Amino acid sequence: MTASATPYSVDKLIEQARQLATDFRKTTGKSLPGVSNEIAEYDACKLLGLELNEDRSEGFDAERITSNGPKQVQIKARSIFNDNYRGQRLGQLKLDKAWDSVVLVLMDENYQPFDIFEATRDDIMTNLNENPKQLKRGAMSVAKFRNIATLIWTKEDGLTASAWSDEIT
Repeated sequence: MTASATPYSVDKLIEQARQLATDFRKTTGKSLPGVSNEIAEYDACKLLGLELNEDRSEGFDAERITSNGPKQVQIKARSIFNDNYRGQRLGQLKLDKAWDSVVLVLMDENYQPFDIFEATRDDIMTNLNENPKQLKRGAMSVAKFRNIATLIWTKEDGLTASAWSDEIT
């Protein structure tokens, strides 16, 4: 059965994945590997108007069309099960690939997005250059990312229009 022949919509499948991941964590105390990033990619595209990239080997997950042309975006996810960001890390950034920014989707204990941040490649590289160990690994904490990034979407207010002023509508 091909994807187009399935009776389930992607919306419905993502909601089922959210519920499964939530139930798995409540039952086992562990996160279900790989699920949060798939959910975050879906949410980022839907909430921010991004177009998912089919070929992830290019180093970016999605594109957005701006007045200056397409922008390539890496999408990262982190589920925050309490208000403590301490010790939380982003997934490895693909520093050797072409991309323009990184979007971080923060999700609650039910894998629902509550904040989305964006940081430009320049801001990330400047920050990583200050710590050569982090640069080598392409590693950054959630707290550091939040400090250098712009809050572009919130659960309460939606998309911040001024955050993406170059967006084509």
